[in-house]
Amino acid sequence: MTRTATSMALYAIVLTIMFTLGGCQSQAPGTNRSAETSPSPPKEPFNPAAIETEVLRLDKEWANVIKTRDLDALRRIEADDIVLTYADGTTGTKADEIRDVESGNVTVDSFEVLEAKAVVLSAESAVVTGRSAIKNGKVKAAGGKQIDISGEYRFTDVFAKRNGTWQVVISQATRIDPEALKAMAKPSPSTSPPTTAASPAASKTP
Repeated sequence: MTRTATSMALYAIVLTIMFTLGGCQSQAPGTNRSAETSPSPPKEPFNPAAIETEVLRLDKEWANVIKTRDLDALRRIEADDIVLTYADGTTGTKADEIRDVESGNVTVDSFEVLEAKAVVLSAESAVVTGRSAIKNGKVKAAGGKQIDISGEYRFTDVFAKRNGTWQVVISQATRIDPEALKAMAKPSPSTSPPTTAASPAASKTP
């Protein structure tokens, strides 16, 4: 009887252990599945079309700043750490721009933005490319010399949204060479196959 009781007790312990292990194993996959299927945090929704409209509008407003001398617009549109690369290869800062516009060192009759296109990269970044045309543009250099900046340019402006406001953080311009455009527009000379002179034998009359 003692052996039977002991056997029954051991059997009960074994069953308890099996059920306990089985319960642990059945819970583990469920835990893993919940971790694998947990949804990722939702991305902030944004409207690319609205961003495109806004940065294109700001780019045109920025180009008009020189003519209107609107320093408030200049301070608002240009980021404090803006990187400016001009057509002649020189660089400038926001402080340089404010000083030149305020003092009248840079003047234009018109600064028109043409063929502008915007590429929206994210909810906080966009790029505007296009062509611009300056009429009767003058820059007062050292010594009072006037430099003519009239002409057409290709530009790239990078916008970033900071504290809810879109600003230009990088801008670069390249002057379009009209002579180079004319050369590119000319049709290439026709390359007709070279004529082969007749050999003396071929010119003989039979």
